[in-house]
Amino acid sequence: MKYRKIMGGRIKKPSERGAWAELYFMVLAMTYGLKVSSPYGGFGPYDVGVENGAGPILRTQVKCTSYQWRGHYVTNICVTAVRGNGPRRIRGYTPGTVDFFAIYLLPADDWYILPYSVIGNRTMLLHLYPESKRSKYNKYREAWHLLVDACQPRAKSSIDIHASCDEEAEARVTREEIERAAVRRMFRGVL
Repeated sequence: MKYRKIMGGRIKKPSERGAWAELYFMVLAMTYGLKVSSPYGGFGPYDVGVENGAGPILRTQVKCTSYQWRGHYVTNICVTAVRGNGPRRIRGYTPGTVDFFAIYLLPADDWYILPYSVIGNRTMLLHLYPESKRSKYNKYREAWHLLVDACQPRAKSSIDIHASCDEEAEARVTREEIERAAVRRMFRGVL
C-alpha cells in the first residue's frame, strides 16, 4: 500500500477530492460486507452511514489528506460553520453526531478508522505517522474490523460461542482479500 500514486490525487478541488474519498470509503466498506448510505444533499453531520443490516447504523465522518509536514501527514478534525459573510467558526464534533472517523492518506493509500472516543469533542490537527512503529494511531491503520465489529447487533442475553477450523472459511477469507485488492486497484485507475 505504500507510496502508490493513485488517481484521486489528481483531483485539485478539495470538495471534489473529499467526495471521491467518500465514494472510495463506501466501496471498501462494502467489500467488508457492510451496507452504506449517505445523508441526502450532503447536509448531515456525518458523511456516510455504515451498517450490516442487523445492528446499529454507524455515522462516519470521512476525511482525506495529502498534506505532509516533516515526514508525516496532517489533517484537521473539526466542523467549520460559516454564517453569511461573517467569520468562520470552528468547533469539535458534538457527541452523538459521529461514531467513527475514517481518515484517508492519499499518497500512502492508507485508511485510519478511529472511534469517536479517540478524538472526542475537540478540534485538533491529527498527525499520522504511517512509517513509524511507535505512532499512537497505528493501531487504527486499516482497522476496518472496528467498523465491522461495531455494526454487530447488541446482545440481549447470553451468547453461545461455536468455533471450528474450516479450510473453506480460510479460502473464503483469502478470496475476499484478493477482491478488496482488486477494488483498490480499480479505484486507483479512476479519472
